[in-house]
Amino acid sequence: MTFNLFRKTPFICCVALVAAPTLAQTGPDMGTAEALPEVVVSATRTPEDRRDVAASVDTVDAVTLRQMGPQINLSEALQRVPGLGVLNRQNYAQDLQISSRGFGARSTFGVRGVRLYADGIPATMPDGQGQSASFDLGSAERIEVLRGPASALYGNAAGGVVQVFTEDGPPSPELSLGLAIGPDGLRRQQLKLGGQSGAVNYLVNFSHFETDGWRQHSAAQRDQFNTKLRWQLPDRATLTLVGGYLNMPGVQDPLGLTRAQLAADPRQSDANALRYNTRKDIENGQLGLVYERPVGDDDSLRLMAYGGSRQVRQFQSIPAGVQSAATHPGGIIDFSRDYQGLDARYTWRTRLAERPFTLTGGASLDEVTEQRQGYQNFIGSTLGVVGALRRDERNRARNSDQYLQADWAVAERWSVGAGLRHSRVRFSSRDQYIVPGNGDDSGAMRFQATTPLASVMFKPSDALHLYASASRSFETPTLNEVAYRRNAGTEPGWNLGLKASRARHLEVGLKSRPLPRATLDVAVFSIHTDDEIAVDSNQGGRSTFKNVGRTQREGVEASSRWTLNRAWSAYSALTLNRARYQDAFNTVAAGNTLPGVPSRTAYAELAWRPASTGWQGALELRHSGRLWANDVNDEYAPAYTVWALRGGWRQVWGQGDQAWRLDTLARIDNLRDTRHVGSVIVNEGNRRYYEAAPGRTLMVSATLTRAF
Repeated sequence: MTFNLFRKTPFICCVALVAAPTLAQTGPDMGTAEALPEVVVSATRTPEDRRDVAASVDTVDAVTLRQMGPQINLSEALQRVPGLGVLNRQNYAQDLQISSRGFGARSTFGVRGVRLYADGIPATMPDGQGQSASFDLGSAERIEVLRGPASALYGNAAGGVVQVFTEDGPPSPELSLGLAIGPDGLRRQQLKLGGQSGAVNYLVNFSHFETDGWRQHSAAQRDQFNTKLRWQLPDRATLTLVGGYLNMPGVQDPLGLTRAQLAADPRQSDANALRYNTRKDIENGQLGLVYERPVGDDDSLRLMAYGGSRQVRQFQSIPAGVQSAATHPGGIIDFSRDYQGLDARYTWRTRLAERPFTLTGGASLDEVTEQRQGYQNFIGSTLGVVGALRRDERNRARNSDQYLQADWAVAERWSVGAGLRHSRVRFSSRDQYIVPGNGDDSGAMRFQATTPLASVMFKPSDALHLYASASRSFETPTLNEVAYRRNAGTEPGWNLGLKASRARHLEVGLKSRPLPRATLDVAVFSIHTDDEIAVDSNQGGRSTFKNVGRTQREGVEASSRWTLNRAWSAYSALTLNRARYQDAFNTVAAGNTLPGVPSRTAYAELAWRPASTGWQGALELRHSGRLWANDVNDEYAPAYTVWALRGGWRQVWGQGDQAWRLDTLARIDNLRDTRHVGSVIVNEGNRRYYEAAPGRTLMVSATLTRAF
């Protein structure tokens, strides 16, 4: 009985914190803290109070981002967002595993099923594949996370949208130097300059990160640059230039571990990782330009253009013998991508039947051209080197979308919303490697969908907002998922039988302020998907995919924030998600749980930040339920609960333009040194599913800022 109670402790803590504001009595005032401020979001493309948006949308502000870690990975801060799974693989060659309400969990590398944006510019390619490593967290002002039906407004995305916004430069110039030090050789240096000069606001940030890695053969380094320049033009218009550069050379890939390897030594790498020196080189550069102009008193025009390039070379551990077939594309993936896009939209604000009415319409066009080659990963008996060419093709993905959305305050306490988006996605490939035994594998695929959205919100009081929303969404396969025919993954040539999956979303929720210093959000969702895309086979180092029928995702998300008094505050988030296959396929039974989707997650935090001193601290709790590793549900990562402790101090010397500021932070993660699995590689063909998480770790950081 004691053991069962201990296992339920995270839920007792989180449920108590979620329910506390509702159960609290409006008795004697606990201090004189002011009411919580309103939070403005742009998830629906027009700035709105978060409570007035009929959707599940959360924000993580800059203060929270700086306190949750060394500002390297989204997993540091987004673990506190309900409904969102952000798993750190401890493998920088494969990026984070990000999922929203279960969408995206099957991705073995990069991010799919969830759309990524940086300052309103897509970080997701037209095929639905994105890379979160391109986000510069050291210069982020906030992160917005949109989940559920409203995600359909962004096109080829089923589960959600993650947007990172770069901070503006301060009114007076400031120069910051930052250093973070952690275990296993972790170092992060940062140089940031920002300010205002006449009509130009500027922010420039450089950072360098390196680590020896917690696991064997997992060393990484990352150089990153991000800048935002904003010109104030006549007629209240603005022109914003956003640029970024990312370089990650020779990032080592330790591969996953079998259950036996995990039990023997969770820090080891698979022997093939050392034998083939598995690694990845990544380089990415991007520029975007945004023009915004008010039209009249209420309307607005926004024009956006962007372009960039990305180069990746990945050394895999595919055995040399497997590559002997003439059709095998080799053990090295080498591609270069050039991408660009345009977006134009107009927002019209007027009155309809004497009530406020907003209409936004726009169109977007995005394109990526890819030169993809494959090489053998050996020369003779020497492994892990660039060998003979085995694949050479030129691929293209393009989407063209038109969208329209409206919001109407039909009565004093009622508002309705509607949206419609039409999307066309086209893939094409021109095979340039034609040899005896390997013919011409050129091909093309087209997808299109019209996705509607409808919502209604009722405000029985200023403190309670109730809403319901419904939509349809679609999700195309990615270029990587169509790259191999369904023949054990060893033959090139496109899998032309793959269809886009389509989903129906329904959500009801409430957003309340039961007390002046407390908020409570609850959302209940149901998602039915047809033609779900899943792994068909995983052999010879290659995965092939097929449509497997229907799936269902049902769950509850809740979060609560409570300012207890001037010094103390509490936050908690709880997610319950039942994600199942409804149809049987291969050896997978109907009713099996979707792998990579925990049935429950929880986060809780008790923070102390007295206004009279520069000190702050917090105790954090994070819990994850069992994580199935494959579709047949015969292996899983056990549930776990970990604690973290953080503390910081701010000191200011001088005043105004001559001030110095020092911000320090210390974090102890996994306080009780709990042994657990941080993520799983879904459906890994060699049953190397597991990527272990570190034990107890200490990270310290300091940032010195000089105002001029």
